[in-house]
Amino acid sequence: MPIPRYNVLGVGVSALTLARARDLVLGARGARRLGYVCVTPVHAVCEAGRDPAFRQILNASYLTTPDGMPLVWLGPRGVERVYGPDLLLAVCDAGRAVGLRHYFYGGAPGVAETLRARLGARFPGLVVVGTGTPPYHPLTADETAALRAEVARLQPDIIWVGLGTPKQERFMAAHWRELDAGLLIGVGAAFDFHSGRVRQAPRWMQRSGLEWLFRLVTEPRRLGPRYLTTNPLFVLRVLAQRSGLRRYPLPPPEPPAP
Repeated sequence: MPIPRYNVLGVGVSALTLARARDLVLGARGARRLGYVCVTPVHAVCEAGRDPAFRQILNASYLTTPDGMPLVWLGPRGVERVYGPDLLLAVCDAGRAVGLRHYFYGGAPGVAETLRARLGARFPGLVVVGTGTPPYHPLTADETAALRAEVARLQPDIIWVGLGTPKQERFMAAHWRELDAGLLIGVGAAFDFHSGRVRQAPRWMQRSGLEWLFRLVTEPRRLGPRYLTTNPLFVLRVLAQRSGLRRYPLPPPEPPAP
């Protein structure tokens, strides 16, 4: 049964809790080509407002989770934040009971391997069948064929993709049909957080919607332009949608262009 979605500026956000999202991902055990999961912060919704093709990618996903407290606050009662780093830990933990097979794809050289080692130590019995570090450029035909062959050989249930938004969503939409896995899940900075490469915001800041401020202080040069322009614009657009001054229709989902 499809998960209901609610409209945030024309993006259909899945009405979920973390536990429900975890269980849906566990259901990919033994399945093939179910689609992809977009773990979606405010930044992604604003990117979708500028790029209709990216908005369609979010709307055609298997799940588009509310990764960000503003998206939770805009949802119906009972919606929880489904934060990429938390979803990764929850699935790795619970997946041990069913033998879920994981593949980590993303990060700078060495990050995916460090992530594999750290999570393996944290969750004994975790099955990580492989890791991959992508090039900075779009995959060539030969690189795509090599990745496809490796995934077919290793047979992961989940491919965790850590390329950052919107690159990871575009990658998943372009390649999920040709990769022999159950689900692709884009988790952004989770690779850097759980490998120890980047500090994570305190839990109280995450819960109060202030994680963006922590990340702005720790990475001002990279994230300053994003947060200082995106967040105010998001608030204005939400106010316009809520007041009826502007409509952001939610189209029926269609398969994204490969």
